[in-house]
Amino acid sequence: MSEFITQDFLLQNKMAKTLYHEYAKAMPIIDYHNHLSPELIAGDYQFKNITEVWLSGDHYKWRAMRAFGIDEKYISGKASDKEKFMKWAEVVPHTLRNPLYHWTHLELKRYFGIDELLSLKTAEAIWEETNRQLAQQSHSANGLLKQMKVEVLCTTDDPIDSLEHHKSISENRDLVKTLPTFRPDKAYAVENVENYKAYLRTLEAVSGKTIENYSHLIEALKNRIDYFDAQGCRLADHGLEQLYDVGHLDYDMEVLFNKLNSSVALRKDELHYYKMKTLQHLCKYYHEKGWTQQFHLGAIRDNNSRLLSTLGPDTGFDSIGDFSQAKAMSAFFNALDQKNQLAKTILYNLNPSDNEVFATMAGNYNDGSIKGKMQFGSAWWFLDQKDGMEKQINALSNLGLLSCFVGMLTDSRSFLSFPRHEYFRRILCNMIGKDVENGELPADEELLSTLVKDICYDNAKGYFGF
Repeated sequence: MSEFITQDFLLQNKMAKTLYHEYAKAMPIIDYHNHLSPELIAGDYQFKNITEVWLSGDHYKWRAMRAFGIDEKYISGKASDKEKFMKWAEVVPHTLRNPLYHWTHLELKRYFGIDELLSLKTAEAIWEETNRQLAQQSHSANGLLKQMKVEVLCTTDDPIDSLEHHKSISENRDLVKTLPTFRPDKAYAVENVENYKAYLRTLEAVSGKTIENYSHLIEALKNRIDYFDAQGCRLADHGLEQLYDVGHLDYDMEVLFNKLNSSVALRKDELHYYKMKTLQHLCKYYHEKGWTQQFHLGAIRDNNSRLLSTLGPDTGFDSIGDFSQAKAMSAFFNALDQKNQLAKTILYNLNPSDNEVFATMAGNYNDGSIKGKMQFGSAWWFLDQKDGMEKQINALSNLGLLSCFVGMLTDSRSFLSFPRHEYFRRILCNMIGKDVENGELPADEELLSTLVKDICYDNAKGYFGF
């Protein structure tokens, strides 16, 4: 059988090959948004087997396995790690044209030097070989990152996190530089009042601030922002279905806080107001710190209530939502910009029909103060595949400046996910090469290589200031 992941995988013309092999390939990686465990990095964890590092917690794979009719026992259940791997191997040949097929074989090739296609026929040998290599120091948590030339990681961390593992990492120069990201979603997640009150008690304890009213809450969050900043944090992140237009509303935040504190649920309009006003306070502090704020918008989560009740959140039951985005985004960012309190911002869109909306919204708040101050972020989640990346790149190119783009990230919980940067770089170089081939861009290697290097690494390096 001929090799599948060849040297020129996805590169369809001469210029694409030159741009990738001579320029993009060697660039280090700045992965400024992921969900990796800082504890595993701090301890330079040695994974027990390929299932632990590859299948555990990967809801992309879990969704594919369920679609193929695999019993939950072999997905998130109590089957042995080898049984789970064998079931995944059974499914892989049936993922053709799904990005999982590409990712699976890129990861086997890059981390383990394996060219065989994964199937039940090859599974036993691949199980043995990957596990043999995972027992070596080269394949520890940091070893895997260093293989991919990862220079900086930004994890995703709740305001109540102690950041103890980040501190340990910062004291050990042998470990990959790992910085926290401030993710305060639970600070305004008031849908479940009792859960919210419990969260505030924890926030109260870690901040050392009594939270008896709304002003106290903002003081406690400011305290945690200061703490994160001192630990090297330079980004915040927020996951929302949408931003809400609450400009026509006028509620007293202390009154709303007292309702929550008395276990009284907020009405829908009050709930939206509470979220947006709290978020506005946070965004002002981000601006003061010089941080970058990220907004992941458009997911409709936890659709399957039956399986959610047994498996919990983040197990593969989320999907693309169809929320109205433009008007509320405009109102939210305009309110901050009017007072010159709008931080560097990256917008991630999950509904491909909204790509042009997000691309043009970003353009509204680029004021010349910072190169690419407002970014239309990389294709996210269900869209971080070839078609989704191409559509995001085309929307950004047509309606903004691709040259200012800060590039790819993994948004992953897997230490084997970093070939996604290679995947993105190959797709980018191929798109540019096609434009040259079609006479739509000049065959100017110096000009085009600068564009590629900027998007792959240099823009992120300058934008985030790591």
